[in-house]
Amino acid sequence: MLTLNQIAIFKMKGYDFIDFCRLLNHGLEVSSMDEEKYLKKVRELSNRSPYYRLLKMEVLEIQKGKSIIQMPFRKKLTHPYGIVHGGAIASLADSAVAMALIGLVKPSDRITTIEFKINFFTSISQGKLTAQAKIIYKGSKTAVGDVEVSNEAGKLVAKVIATYMIQSTEDKKSIL
Repeated sequence: MLTLNQIAIFKMKGYDFIDFCRLLNHGLEVSSMDEEKYLKKVRELSNRSPYYRLLKMEVLEIQKGKSIIQMPFRKKLTHPYGIVHGGAIASLADSAVAMALIGLVKPSDRITTIEFKINFFTSISQGKLTAQAKIIYKGSKTAVGDVEVSNEAGKLVAKVIATYMIQSTEDKKSIL
């Protein structure tokens, strides 16, 4: 299995993975960055990541405990009935929780989804989806995020509750 430092040597087309790893490992002097500059850099790097680009997700806003991400409807995201697949909507919601939580943890901490529940209310066959996430609980080892995904008209498409594990640098030995 590759370590984070080994992975960092690879350069992916259109995505500077090295910068993101350095940012997370304090290589870009995160401690001296003000919070706004740090969150802006996270937003920029996330928007260039392969998975976000695949789904055409765009992080519009990251604040401490809150985020907004959009994703446009595309035929490539539909299932045979011509509506957006629930997995694409779930990816949008999960990403929104991650972005909201990033503003509340140390840059060196690692976060990962450990539980995820989604309710779908309506189908999507056009327009943009917007996920608005907020962290409703944050402890030292876990956090819970609440997400509402809506369409362009503001109609609720899905509601999500996601639980994340927070692994601090002190616990780093147990990662992978």
